[in-house]
This record gives sequence, structure tokens and C-alpha cells, in this order.
Amino acid sequence: MRKYICLLTMMAGWGLPVIAQQKNADRPLYEARDLTAENMFSSNIEGPNFDKAGNFYVVNFKQDGTIGKINTRTGAGEIFVTLPDSSVANGIHFNSKGAMFLPDFIWHNVLTIDMKTKKVSVYVHSDQFNQPNDLCINRKDQIYVSDPKWANNTGQIWRIDANRTPVLLETNMGTTNGIELSPDEKTLYVNESVQRKIWKYKVDKAGNISRKTLFASFPDYGFDGMKCDKVGNLYVARWGKGVIAVLSPAGKLIREVPLKGKQCSNLVFGDKDGQTVYVTLQDRKCVETFRVAVPGKHF
Repeated sequence: MRKYICLLTMMAGWGLPVIAQQKNADRPLYEARDLTAENMFSSNIEGPNFDKAGNFYVVNFKQDGTIGKINTRTGAGEIFVTLPDSSVANGIHFNSKGAMFLPDFIWHNVLTIDMKTKKVSVYVHSDQFNQPNDLCINRKDQIYVSDPKWANNTGQIWRIDANRTPVLLETNMGTTNGIELSPDEKTLYVNESVQRKIWKYKVDKAGNISRKTLFASFPDYGFDGMKCDKVGNLYVARWGKGVIAVLSPAGKLIREVPLKGKQCSNLVFGDKDGQTVYVTLQDRKCVETFRVAVPGKHF
């Protein structure tokens, strides 16, 4: 009985009602349901992510150029920040210090936000950037950037070091979109949306990439955001098909999780156990969630 009471106390301290947490844990696996109402976001809804305190953010809440803060219990939302200069973010990411980073595809920037003051500033600008699309950040706070040029279906990959220096890692690619590091950060995955290919690279201790290898390819639909779970399975948003494809570290398709919407743009693992996947849907302009057996890589 004492253990049970202690557990209830801990769960209450996490900021979620005990009953709500228990209900969430008891949900069937791989069954999508709505978190938010439809049409709460613009058609550019993207980039779901959590800060260290467990607050949930999604880009383009109500209209382009905003960052929304969403209640994961009720699905209600509010504007956290409106970006200056007509910037539009395509994703949300946090470094080890808790700062928020945003790829700004309008002005060839990677932006950063001070979470205490909400001040938005340009972290890196380069005229050589095409349309920064998605990011992933390693434990050294190096940022990897997918950088497509949608007009001609090409792309490139950048690394931004902690001193804010952009390093061009790869060019002459297809339409680079989703980008993700494996849990041990020794493998970088990058997909090409239009070409429907996922590539993997070996990552060395300095953050350089090599040994480009085709990891997986599909004959139809498109790709968008990607995230890894704790054992290295890669979850891929199949834009247009309305599923999250789950691939093993060997590139084998394990399952496809069907969603209500078709235009799934990105995903993130969340909740205290890391076993709820939050997915942004551009056609429905909302967020769906489903439960999984294996937590995300950061849990």
C-alpha cells in the first residue's frame, strides 16, 4: 500500500492527474486518436517537440509564423511566440541547455528562442542555405540541418557547430527533408521526400559524415519527419499515405501505424514514459497521438 501511495504522489508531482496518466498507459498500442481539434493550425503544422519541463510545442498554431504551446491533457493551445520579420518555422528542437531552435525556410536562417524571455534571434544565417527544413541536435549541441530546394527537387545537408559555424556536409542530393540521429549518435538518417529514399551515414567523433548507404526506399507517397526510439527503430512520417512507418536498424519495415489524416508531417515521442507518439497532420491541421511499446531515444 505504501508503494502505491508513493507512486500516486510521484505521478501527481509530474503535473498530470493520476487517473489521466493511468488511462493513457492503458490505451491500446498503435491506435491513433485526436489530441487537438481539427483546423487549430495552419496547413504548415509541423515540428512537434517537448522542452525539459514537459511542455509541448508545435509550429504554426492558428496561422503561419507562430509557435503554439499545447496542453497535452485537453488539447487546448495558446500562442507562445510570434516570429518576427514574417519568418515561418518548420520544426522545433532543443539543445542541452534548453534553448529552442527553429529552421526558418523563409529567410535562410536557423533561429533560436530564449525560453525565459521569449526573445527570438538569428542563430545562423547563410545565403548558401536553400530552405532549412528540419534539424536534429547531438549531445555536443552540433545541429544537423536538412536543406531542400523544393523548386528543383534537390537538397543538401549542413552541420552547425557550437561556435555557430555552418559546415556543408553533403550536396547534390534529392529533396532532403527528415533528419535524425541514431540513439548512439553514430548514424545519421536523412530522407528525400520526392525520391522516396532514406540514406544513412556513419558519423565520426567530430561530427563528420561518411559511407553514404541506401537505408530504405518506397515506391509511392512521400516522406517527412523522422524520429528514433530507444532501440534504434526509425519512425518515418509517410506524407500522403497517412501512416507512420517503423523501420528496424537494418532497414526492415516492422509495421505501419495508420492515422486518421493523410498528410503526416512530423512526430515526436512524449509523456513521462516516452511511449506516446505525437504526430502533426497538415490536411486535418491537428495533432494525433498513439501509444507504442518502446520509448523514444531520449527516455
